[in-house]
Amino acid sequence: MASKPAESKPAAPAATASPAKASRPAEPAAKEDETAAKKAKAEAPAKAKPVATFETTLGTFKAEILLQDVPITASNFIDLVKAGFYDGLHFHRVIPDFMAQFGCPYSRHVDKMQNAGVGGPEEDSEFKNLVTGETLTRDEEGQIPDEFTSKISNKKGTLSMANCGPNTGGSQFFINTADNTNLDWWDTTTKSQHPVFGKIIEGMDVVVKITKVPTKDDRPVTPVQMKKVTISGI
Repeated sequence: MASKPAESKPAAPAATASPAKASRPAEPAAKEDETAAKKAKAEAPAKAKPVATFETTLGTFKAEILLQDVPITASNFIDLVKAGFYDGLHFHRVIPDFMAQFGCPYSRHVDKMQNAGVGGPEEDSEFKNLVTGETLTRDEEGQIPDEFTSKISNKKGTLSMANCGPNTGGSQFFINTADNTNLDWWDTTTKSQHPVFGKIIEGMDVVVKITKVPTKDDRPVTPVQMKKVTISGI
């Protein structure tokens, strides 16, 4: 399934809990689960502000990852970063004054990019919610549920999940290089719903440069590679 942000500019493009052990007399299951969740959240880095550093062939940029606002989406991203999932991939879709899209595993080899835009994480793979401590499982297509909880708009410089409909987010995301508020999940004027999970804090000029490379069908003619993504602050 293709993961992509719909657009209003050029033609619209094709994109459980782990209960804690009771140290005292056993509690009813429901209460025990609730106690475990509260304990995990209390022990989690509640004030953590992770920062992702993106090293590309056109320069480096950094983004704060909004873990406390969208913990599932952000934890999914952080898990993929730590696994080295993004290292070596290429930007497969860029549009000036709109966005730069990245994160498809089929973009790794520039001579085999025809399917770039339809891939994602491994099916049924697990990751940890870094706020609650829960272990979550991506579905049979490697997708995660939509997290429509925080109204953070798709303003210039934000990182947002790419998708091709409800609950189809995975590894692909895009960086807004304009105020694309029509992509906000609470905007009922369009069907596009894309939750923001990060914001650029350094190197926005590099992102803009990436969107302005020559393209064919929105794909860079000269490949722009992500050499490495690292995470700090957590």
